[in-house]
Amino acid sequence: MPRIYYLPDEREVETEAAESILQASLRAGIPHAHACGGKARCSTCRVLILEGLENCNPRSPKEKKLAERLHFGPEIRLACQTRITGNVKLRRPVLDEIDVELTSQIEPGAAPSPVGEEKKIAILFADISGYTSFCEALPPYDVIHVLSRYFHLMGKVITRQGGYISDYIGDGIMALFGIEDPAGTALRAVKAGVEMLAMVEKLNPYLEMMYNKSFQIRIGVHYGEVVVGTIGVANMKKTAAIGDAVNFASRIEAANKEMGTKFLISEDTYNEVRDHVRVNRCCIHVTLRGKSGEYILYEVIGLNNQN
Repeated sequence: MPRIYYLPDEREVETEAAESILQASLRAGIPHAHACGGKARCSTCRVLILEGLENCNPRSPKEKKLAERLHFGPEIRLACQTRITGNVKLRRPVLDEIDVELTSQIEPGAAPSPVGEEKKIAILFADISGYTSFCEALPPYDVIHVLSRYFHLMGKVITRQGGYISDYIGDGIMALFGIEDPAGTALRAVKAGVEMLAMVEKLNPYLEMMYNKSFQIRIGVHYGEVVVGTIGVANMKKTAAIGDAVNFASRIEAANKEMGTKFLISEDTYNEVRDHVRVNRCCIHVTLRGKSGEYILYEVIGLNNQN
């Protein structure tokens, strides 16, 4: 029977009659990404044929359509659509520790569930800049794959700083800091924001390799009073923060677009973290959509060395 030699796994798998490369991978226990379920509606299962391209069947109409859209050369094939008649050697580009974790990820345990309690917390909003144009250039299943990877990375950062993701709004993230542990709440939120920006810079080479695309994010943080409680029904409950401070944080994030900045924090937040962060200028005076009057915001560009 024909054999497939996989890189970077350095494994050889003997194929069975009429099975695709993807089917052979999964049967052999190789964690081969396939976001659309092997229906040729995304490119996450694609492989680079290093040797034996002549032993691969011609592209199916579905694969041909996607290959033309993404400008694939003949050596890039969808594993879910490709069957072989002889030995091949290939490399799977959609594979690293993060992709493996995403494909086998089990949902984490239930979120904390405070009920109707007034707290002073930090609220972080993050949004992808140019998200619409980014999405329009990719098949929908690839967009889901990218967002899953992005949310996975951002979630690790937020969790590491003691935050909790309260909501996903399209490509946006709302995270709360200080629900359970009030110590250093504002600083932990700002540290998370700085680390999120750095993580996106690490993510972009992957996006450029996979899709010839990249993106940036905008972040806003406010430290203020809210009511924290559990909302929802049955198994769809979540911890939420309600109050004007949440709306204010959202407006701060949105102000980045007009100001040409990436990370803005409120004056209340700055007063909590001023000894630990570096800002681009003294302050920015702005009016915020849906809010009356003028507000002072600060652009965070990094942390002091001791942090």
